[in-house]
Amino acid sequence: MTVRPPAFAGMFYPADVADCRALARSYVTDVPGRHDVGLRRWIGGIVPHAGWICSGAVAGQTIAALAAARSRAGRRAPDLVVVFGAVHSATPLASAALDANARWDVPGGSSALPEELERRLLEAHSSRFRVDERFHRREHAVEVELPLIQAAWPGATILPIEVPAIETAGQIGIATAREVEKAGQSAIYLASSDLTHYGAAYGFVPVGTGAQALEWAKSNDRRLLDLVLDLAVDEIVPESTSRLNACGGGAIAAMLAACREAGATGGELLRHTNSYETLAIVAPQNGENAVGYASVVIG
Repeated sequence: MTVRPPAFAGMFYPADVADCRALARSYVTDVPGRHDVGLRRWIGGIVPHAGWICSGAVAGQTIAALAAARSRAGRRAPDLVVVFGAVHSATPLASAALDANARWDVPGGSSALPEELERRLLEAHSSRFRVDERFHRREHAVEVELPLIQAAWPGATILPIEVPAIETAGQIGIATAREVEKAGQSAIYLASSDLTHYGAAYGFVPVGTGAQALEWAKSNDRRLLDLVLDLAVDEIVPESTSRLNACGGGAIAAMLAACREAGATGGELLRHTNSYETLAIVAPQNGENAVGYASVVIG
């Protein structure tokens, strides 16, 4: 068995086993505010993927809401968690990238990958998927979510899928959901994506800097979030590429399409914030740069 070792432990989240487990558990159990929402059958959502100091609690809120919904409905834990990830590599990618490893390790935990499901995706949808380990080896979008997933559903397998912002992102999600259904598996679908990266540090300052500029950035996020809540799959990639309000537009479109294929009809926004706000207590920033984060559930 080949194993992907953690690449970002000690940078984006704790490398110490006890610290990693404890913090991950706190993010998915000790959740302030609204995480046990509505009566809908939540089956997917958006999780941000910055360092945990910035967005771990926001990602945890999504996973906590999904776990609480299953528990409330008396449903068993999912067999599989699919994580559609943003692609941060500059290497061109025209399809979805699956990983070649049999499992992924993080401090204190290990998750198997569904090799048979991956084989089916490759055989039945060869134009949509390919195996390319390069897009997973040094990519943090899925890895930073894995300890949170293990804390909520320790027995679940994971399916990491890197999805570029391409027109066919929705078809990638549909193909995934159909093969999951054929396999008879119960799945959760996550999109790992941050929102607007605003400020000179990111080369994006359309309205200058300061408090008003960061509020503009949040309104830029809301344009995308409104589409997400409407499950507007086909509008996500054009919106995110034209307005730069998500780094994982392809991942979000794939997640929404998978959820819609699995019966979802809408979504709910649990929290919308940014790095300037989340760091205000622990590591205050100067207000010139910020990255948007949202906790969203779909069902």
